[in-house]
Amino acid sequence: MTEDSIFSGLRNNIFAGFVVSLIALPLALGLAVASGFPMVAGIITAVVGGVLVSVFGGSYVTITGPGYGLVVVLLSAVAVLGDGDVQAGYLYALSAVILSGGLLLLFGFLRFGALSDFFPASAIQGMLSAIGLTLLLKQFYVMLGDMKTKGTVLDLFVNLPELFKSLGGAATGQLYAVSIGLVSLGIMFFYSKITNRVFRLIPAPMWVILLSLGFDAYFSILGAENPISKKLLISLPNDILTTIPSPDFSKWKEPAFWGIVLSVTLVSSIESLLSIKAVDKLDPEKRRSNINKDMRALGIATIVSGFLGGMNVGTVISRSSVNVNNQATNRSSNFFHAFFLLLFVVVFQHQLGKIPFTALAAILVYTGYKLAAPAIFVRMYQIGKEQLLVFLTTIISTLLTDLITGIFIGLLTTFVVHVLLNKAFWLFSRNLLKPNVLMYKENEAQNYYVGVIHFCTFLNFYKLKSKLDKIPQDERVVVDFSFCSFVDHTVQESLQSYEELFERKGGALEVIGLDIHATDSSHPFAVRTLRPMKKLRVFGGGRTKRQLQLEALAHEKGWSYNEVTKAQKRMLRDHPVYQTTSVERVYNLIEGPEKRLSLCDIHYSEGAFIAKENIQTTLLRVRLDKEIPVFSFDRELLLEKLSHLAGIHDIDFPKHPEFSRDFYVQGKDPKKIRTFFDDKMVSFFSAYGFYHIMSNSRELLVRQFLRPATPAEAAAMIEFGLALKEKIDG
Repeated sequence: MTEDSIFSGLRNNIFAGFVVSLIALPLALGLAVASGFPMVAGIITAVVGGVLVSVFGGSYVTITGPGYGLVVVLLSAVAVLGDGDVQAGYLYALSAVILSGGLLLLFGFLRFGALSDFFPASAIQGMLSAIGLTLLLKQFYVMLGDMKTKGTVLDLFVNLPELFKSLGGAATGQLYAVSIGLVSLGIMFFYSKITNRVFRLIPAPMWVILLSLGFDAYFSILGAENPISKKLLISLPNDILTTIPSPDFSKWKEPAFWGIVLSVTLVSSIESLLSIKAVDKLDPEKRRSNINKDMRALGIATIVSGFLGGMNVGTVISRSSVNVNNQATNRSSNFFHAFFLLLFVVVFQHQLGKIPFTALAAILVYTGYKLAAPAIFVRMYQIGKEQLLVFLTTIISTLLTDLITGIFIGLLTTFVVHVLLNKAFWLFSRNLLKPNVLMYKENEAQNYYVGVIHFCTFLNFYKLKSKLDKIPQDERVVVDFSFCSFVDHTVQESLQSYEELFERKGGALEVIGLDIHATDSSHPFAVRTLRPMKKLRVFGGGRTKRQLQLEALAHEKGWSYNEVTKAQKRMLRDHPVYQTTSVERVYNLIEGPEKRLSLCDIHYSEGAFIAKENIQTTLLRVRLDKEIPVFSFDRELLLEKLSHLAGIHDIDFPKHPEFSRDFYVQGKDPKKIRTFFDDKMVSFFSAYGFYHIMSNSRELLVRQFLRPATPAEAAAMIEFGLALKEKIDG
């Protein structure tokens, strides 16, 4: 960081770093123990990460330290590599941590940050929930005073009745520790419901520590010894700053060792990348992180942490959120969080030794619950049955195998589900490597237009993302899926993030072209396909955000709205230009009183065989009270100018040479048309020259683009139609 960036908002960043350190202290200790590492390893990880990533990182308001996702992998690494010897397993695991840091550093230089876009959202959520379930069950045993029980998640679940029975014969000290754990869990669950401002000045995890210290202080005041057994209390070495373990690399030739290295790297990178993206959405200054630079910084920090006896350094969303909420402005808050954390450990080392493991376990039980809360399962079902299938498959496969196998089974399941939904493997196999995104700027509306064809899923979203990343975020963007056969959940969730990002920057991103795609739920992130699907009406149908906005527009004006209609499929036949067209569908029909003015989306085709062209657009229909000439009106562009060379001339207006030059007007009765286009009409049409207008003498058809209109454009078309009808009918 430059000197200016360090001292910019220094007071805010010091305060934010202090608040985050209060949360990071118990979490660092608890995550280290849960991972099979010494408690001091969690402090080392947070301090090293805070210092090095604040200097070399590419993000702005993120906080680094030990992550939740690595608990399962590192605990397994200690057990597998040590063959039952915890100390030996720890030293072997340190070597795996160091090598995973090297891989992260390499990934950063190879710009692998984009790989995060290739993981389907439901599979990622499934992996996180599997981690949460494992963390919850393992730490639940610790919270009830059982420090030795091991086994799979299924074993732990089956043995829960035995755990509860064992409490009947537990010693008094263990019961005290369990009581502190249960009260601590209650604090974690009900903290958000407490509205007292003074109480909420201290974060929930720090209240857990204060509860533990208060319990010890109570017995000290009475002159009695703390009844909780020392084996259930935190134990930090006296030489915490001088003893550095030596990582053992002797197992580097074993395949199992490299499997652990890859698992650690994959989980660490995925968790960090997801957290970085999430924190970018929270940044009040709307900055975007350099993900590859951050990966390099995390790699460097992980290598150093491993050599000092710590764990993988990752970006953590919960602590980063607290950082943003406390008005942090730059990476220096991460540094100050590390500084205060180290200060607490050095100054209050004796006091930390009075905290029972059960209190720290309660914090992690709550964390596991948040990662696998019932609301997440409900949300997956609301998005779609197929997303719930992917989600559950990933959870089950992860719990039965390992994280790498689980996430790749989830990825494969997602692809198979997509093929089954579309009943067309060729849609993906033939078009995966083809360019499918077109971007240009619409001169008339000053929008960036991004059109997508074939399909858009986690497999090729990077193509669309690369285009969107090139657009200044204070501009307006229209993403059109009209000619895209299939759009998956991951893409729609990512586009929602882009919508929020553009809105914060003063721009706008609108998605169109999904209104005729089928879906099985009304959730905004549900998959959409042109192949019919049986709709679930449990959640109210499958309208897009655009359809809801169009319906709101109609209701605002007191007009009617019809989502699906087969009426008016012959509406174009009454206009000479469209007599050879074939209307496939008319939908999203908005009609005014007595149907004098109506707006609809229309899908029609022109030509046949190899010359056939499918068009989707939005048309405004204006029925007139009096007869006017038959004509077509449009801006005179290159094609119209070239038509003059072929002897096709438009109608000129001698009194208005600029109007004649800029606009292309055609019709069979030039005299009547010139009479109609008097001074007032010329002035009116000049002001709205971005519309294409056709008259058949009794009604007008108006369109703007050869694509569906955005809700804002549809509202503008209606206002134009009202003004035009009033101008003509008088």
